[in-house]
Amino acid sequence: MKILLIYPYWLEERVNTEDVVVPPIGMYYVGSVLKENHYDVEILNWCRINETPEKISEILIEKKPDVIGFSILQANRWGGIEIAKIAKQINPEVKIVFGGVSATFLWKHFLTHFPEIDYVVMGEGEYIFLYLIRCIEKKEDEHIGNIRGIAFKKDGKVVRTKPAEYIQDLDQLPVPAKYFEYQHLSLTRGCPGKCTFCGSPKFWGRKVRFHSVDYFVEELELLCKKGINFFYFSDDTFSVNKKRVIEICKKILEKNLRISWNAISRVNYMSEEVLSWMRKAGCVQISYGIESGSEKIRAYLNKKITTVEIEKTFDSTLKYGILPRAYFIYGSPGESRKTIQESIDLIKKIKPLVIYSSVLSLFPGTALYSQYKKKFNVSEDTWLNRIEDIKYFETDTKLSREAVISFGKKLRTTYYELLPAIVDAIELIDKKEFYPMHADFCSRLGMTFDHGDYALNEDIKGKDNIAEKLYIKALNYHPDPRAYLGLGILNQKKRAYHESAQILSKGVEHFPDNEQLSLCLGISHMNLGAFETALSFFLRFQHSKQCLGFIVNCYNALNDVGSASAYQKKLESMA
Repeated sequence: MKILLIYPYWLEERVNTEDVVVPPIGMYYVGSVLKENHYDVEILNWCRINETPEKISEILIEKKPDVIGFSILQANRWGGIEIAKIAKQINPEVKIVFGGVSATFLWKHFLTHFPEIDYVVMGEGEYIFLYLIRCIEKKEDEHIGNIRGIAFKKDGKVVRTKPAEYIQDLDQLPVPAKYFEYQHLSLTRGCPGKCTFCGSPKFWGRKVRFHSVDYFVEELELLCKKGINFFYFSDDTFSVNKKRVIEICKKILEKNLRISWNAISRVNYMSEEVLSWMRKAGCVQISYGIESGSEKIRAYLNKKITTVEIEKTFDSTLKYGILPRAYFIYGSPGESRKTIQESIDLIKKIKPLVIYSSVLSLFPGTALYSQYKKKFNVSEDTWLNRIEDIKYFETDTKLSREAVISFGKKLRTTYYELLPAIVDAIELIDKKEFYPMHADFCSRLGMTFDHGDYALNEDIKGKDNIAEKLYIKALNYHPDPRAYLGLGILNQKKRAYHESAQILSKGVEHFPDNEQLSLCLGISHMNLGAFETALSFFLRFQHSKQCLGFIVNCYNALNDVGSASAYQKKLESMA
């Protein structure tokens, strides 16, 4: 029996794709449970397959699935529906199963309006989906109604079974890393917060459940052995249990796992002790939901965090060399120029190094959506429209689209104007054990302005100057390959090749096995006309296709036709 688990494409193009191009970790849990039970299952990330739509039919014909499970969020539901239709056209017998957050909250909507959908799995789908697969495999349709947590069509009517119990011991789930490669993983399910714009409480339940320390670290270790060393801990509140987080960090260090990772948390579930251990164990960024500088708006959103907690946690996070990232929401009830200014004033105080701002939207499963449905007597049929969400301002006559757009623009442009001063104000804790980590932090941030997300942002002035100061600051703490490389490239951009060669030479002395440093140093020497010297650095990495091209250029410049020809053939063989 062939089973495909598909993460479909989104309705609208994304400006920020960091959080949407990766299949949810739940798909890997479902896949691993099926693997443990000896099923042939494959996970397909089809978030961009709409760019080459002809491949949908080609791959489905090739794979010949008996069952397709879709991970459905509000914004990708139309992608799932469209792929399901194609699958049914190819093979009317294929069974289509929708699961995920939106499927859980809109189960009746999907089964009522879209005949291509056979079943909906609600809530945690690992074992529900397994039991459903067993019934489908054995053609035991009469037993499907005994499975808790599903909905389906029977005698022309949409029916649902009793809700399934939550998995209390998350460690009973097989470690997905035994079977799959991925970078997003989670320690917990659930969140202590009850924000009105979030569906987490209703989906996961009110109680936070945990994997054990050993389970989580084993998962990291298995992924490290597969060559993965950067991770996203995608828990709603990673540090909700501080003791457990510290134990995880200590285990990471004991096992010498050389990893870097990002996390998400709340400012009221953080401490300096936790931040210290997180940084030592490789944490480089933490995202915090701030939502607004207005205490009234935060109260409406039921955020339940204070300005004092926000300021204290951002100060401590940055002090330990962890990049603090702030989520802001605008267009909330009562939003005005005054409340946007309050958010800007808060930004000035807390000095986040990244902000992510979005318009307040209403989604099924949230308290705000329930209020909206009740107030306007709206049915789920509104989701027959090809929309990803409902913007709150569309339901509030006191807020115009133009005003809300201007609020978002004001928030972002002012932040980018403030960013150079925010970077200049960075103060890191003066403890020698953190100096190598501080160097990594400064160089990583510098690269953001030089080559990363900020490099193309025209609202940020003096980006190269910011990057240069950060690279120098990094090297004042500790030798760092990224800082040497960044300074070398900046000098090359200024055609200051002597200066570039000098700084890169120091970098190569410290890191002789770093290919990028040697490559960049060789390029500086080529620009100085020192082709033999340049060649000596390229030849250290002659296995590299990137270096081979420069080796050929050097031999040609030195009129060594035979060597140039030999390396040209080697280069062509790697093409």
